[in-house]
Amino acid sequence: MPYKPKRPCSHPNCPQLTEGRFCAGHAKQEAKRYERYQRDPATKKQYNRTWKRIRDRYIAAHPLCEQCKQHGRLTPASEVHHITPLSKGGDNDASNLMALCTPCHSEITAREGGRWGR
Repeated sequence: MPYKPKRPCSHPNCPQLTEGRFCAGHAKQEAKRYERYQRDPATKKQYNRTWKRIRDRYIAAHPLCEQCKQHGRLTPASEVHHITPLSKGGDNDASNLMALCTPCHSEITAREGGRWGR
């Protein structure tokens, strides 16, 4: 199956071709800008170094996407999802976490309206 053609980086005046939205150099800049100016400060406090350790430990213990596994697919997990969001009283306990691949996590987040406030 053919791959999608590469496209120009979305950063102004950058000629690099990339498979994502930004080239490797500008992806870091964009992530830093998002963290500084767009992410809610209360959310930023909840996802700190401690969360990264919890997340890494959970992914190591649950390397496959739990949603895909229910449908008979074996997909590597890349993200950890809070079943009950922290903003709604959830916590970082293992019983409230779920290992997911990026498409499954995006689908659940969009359905629940976690990121876009629906």
